[in-house]
Amino acid sequence: MNWTTMRNHLRDSFKSIWRNGWMAFAAISGVAVTILLVGISLALVFNVTKLSHDVENDVRVQVAIEPKTTAKQEASLKKQLQKIKNVEKITYSSKEHELKKVVRQYGNSFKMFDGDDNPLSDVFILQATDPQKTVTIAKQARKLTHVARANYGGDQTKNLFRTMNGVRNWGTAFSILLLVVAVFLIANTIRITILSRQSEIEIMRLVGATRWYIRWPFILEGAWTGLLGSILPLIVIDLGYRSVYQGIGQQLATSGYHLWSPNALLWPLNIALLVIAMLIGAFGASISMRRFLKI
Repeated sequence: MNWTTMRNHLRDSFKSIWRNGWMAFAAISGVAVTILLVGISLALVFNVTKLSHDVENDVRVQVAIEPKTTAKQEASLKKQLQKIKNVEKITYSSKEHELKKVVRQYGNSFKMFDGDDNPLSDVFILQATDPQKTVTIAKQARKLTHVARANYGGDQTKNLFRTMNGVRNWGTAFSILLLVVAVFLIANTIRITILSRQSEIEIMRLVGATRWYIRWPFILEGAWTGLLGSILPLIVIDLGYRSVYQGIGQQLATSGYHLWSPNALLWPLNIALLVIAMLIGAFGASISMRRFLKI
C-alpha cells in the first residue's frame, strides 16, 4: 500500500467519524468509560502486587514485650533473641515511639492514647538475614518468656493475598466485560457507516477494489474512535494517581512500603491503555465488516 492510498483511507476514516457524529460520540464515550475503569483496575492491581511483594519480603520480625516486664527482664530477653539463628540485627522501640509512628501514619486523633492510656507495647525489631527465615525466627521468638507476640510480614501477606486475589479476579472479569461491550458499541457505530456507504462499496467491488482496500477506512475509523475515547481517561487517571500517590503514598512510606511512583507507572500504563483502546476499536470494526458486509 502506497502513501497516496493510505492518505485516502485516513481522510475517509476521519470524514466517516464526522458524518456519524452522535453515534461516533456514543462509541467514543463508551470507550472512555471502559478505559477509565480498566486503567483504575490496572493501577490498583499493580500497586497491590507491589505492596504484597514488599510485605512478603519484609525481613523484620516485631517482637512485642509483655506489659510490666522489668528492664532487667528486657535485657535478658534481648540476649535470648540475639542467640536465635539468622538474626542479623536487633533494634529496640518503646511504646511511646510506636505510638508516634501510628500518629504519623493515621493522624493526630491517635494522640489521645498518649501517656498512661497508650495500649501499645515496647518491641524488639529483629532484622533477618533472609526473608525466608522470618517465619522460623518468629516461631522461636514466640516461645520465649515475656514475649506477647511476634509478627512478621508473611502474616500480613497471607491475608492480603487472600483478599486481593478475590478483588483481582472480579476486577479482571469486569474489565473483560467492559472491553466486550466497547467492542460491540464500536461495531454498531461502524455498521451504520457501512450501511450509509453500501452503494459506494458495491461500486468499488464492481471496479475491482480488493477486500482490504475496502476494509481499511473502517478499521482506521474504529482505531480513531478508540484513540479519541482514551484521551480524557488518561488525563483523569494521571492526575488522580498523582494525587493518591502524594496522599496515601506518603503515609505508606512511614511504614517502609511504597507505591509505584507516577513516573514509573503512568508512562507504561498510558501506552498500554492507548494500545488497548485502539485495538478494541479496530477489532470492533473488523467484526462489523465480517458480519454485515460479507466480503
